[in-house]
Amino acid sequence: MSGEDLSDAVWHKSSYSGGNGGSCVEVASLSGGRVGVRDSKDRSGPVLVFTPAEWRAFLAGVKSGEFDGQG
Repeated sequence: MSGEDLSDAVWHKSSYSGGNGGSCVEVASLSGGRVGVRDSKDRSGPVLVFTPAEWRAFLAGVKSGEFDGQG
């Protein structure tokens, strides 16, 4: 979503994130049911925007262990 205004987005960091500045992402609910994801250490950096279907598929993959061992 190039050029989308995200200035009013309310970002949420995982409760699993520690206060030590480690690697973490933040998510925000956007208009149309979309979800924005950004690096918590680079808040002015790029944002990935997922459609509702893409976000559901991603969450299903996380829950099923599809991404375990990645990285």
